[in-house]
Amino acid sequence: MFDLRRRQLSALLGGAAASSLSWPFEARAQQPKVPMVGWLNSGASGGREHLVSTFRLGLSESGFVDGKNAVIEYRWAEGQYERLPALAADLIGHGAGVIAATGGTVSSLAAKRATTTIPVVGVFDGDPVADGLVASLNHPGGNITGISLVASVLEAKQLELLHELVPAARVVALLANPTNPQTQTITRDLVGAADNIGLKLHVLHATTEREVDVSFRKLIELQAGALMVATDPFFLDRRDRLVALTATHAIPAIYGRREYVAVGGLMSYGTNLADIYRQIGGYVGRLLAGARPAELPVMQPTKFELVVNLRTAKTLGLDVPATLLARADEVIE
Repeated sequence: MFDLRRRQLSALLGGAAASSLSWPFEARAQQPKVPMVGWLNSGASGGREHLVSTFRLGLSESGFVDGKNAVIEYRWAEGQYERLPALAADLIGHGAGVIAATGGTVSSLAAKRATTTIPVVGVFDGDPVADGLVASLNHPGGNITGISLVASVLEAKQLELLHELVPAARVVALLANPTNPQTQTITRDLVGAADNIGLKLHVLHATTEREVDVSFRKLIELQAGALMVATDPFFLDRRDRLVALTATHAIPAIYGRREYVAVGGLMSYGTNLADIYRQIGGYVGRLLAGARPAELPVMQPTKFELVVNLRTAKTLGLDVPATLLARADEVIE
């Protein structure tokens, strides 16, 4: 009789123990799934740590912290834009709830082709309406919104600034990436802008480092007196190399990002990328919280910064006009 009671008690305690062990697992299984943000970028991860950091800051300001109540999956095309469609599909396959399509319009176009339902926040270096990404800036109308950098307008301004700094240069070269969907529009607009101020513009294309070197040799053959580097993730990833080449050939150059000037480039004019990525992070957070991309207007930058490197100007033997320095947002001495 005693053995029977002991067996019954052991069975009862064993069942209670099993129940207490299984309960936490069941409870965890019932907890809501942490949303996943898919990061799709056309460039390389190296040299973009500051952009990832400000993106995560904007995300946290909207209430979502990576590793706590959200998780970010990163995909980098490493400058090989043809990889973007597969990377976008991979993020979708892993359950991305929102895609941050960064690194220019080329990433947003890949995301658009991959999904018409998952919300996408893009960084557009052209006109997102003309590119078929949104119906209008105020009412995007689909699953895509983001921020437009109006690059083609900015690069016309860059040409004016370069002409102001190097007025003796009558021949100017433009280094552009032909695989960037904005290159054709930018080239057309810049040719017209150059004509208006009496300059001859030569367009040089590069999609590899070897082609970059070839373009610089061609630039010398053309006797170009100044250079514009088109805003493009492929070039941004190679900013150290490009700045070194301009120094080697003593070519005054202007860029669209201050990151070039920070490593010795002469001058830049454009948007502050870190601030842009912070805003993108904020929009992603709003979408995770339930907002609809169709109802979030496409943002436009309100501040453009002019950065001048006086040390580089001195090395090139250039006197920077006082009127230009007075307009500079940052001067590196």
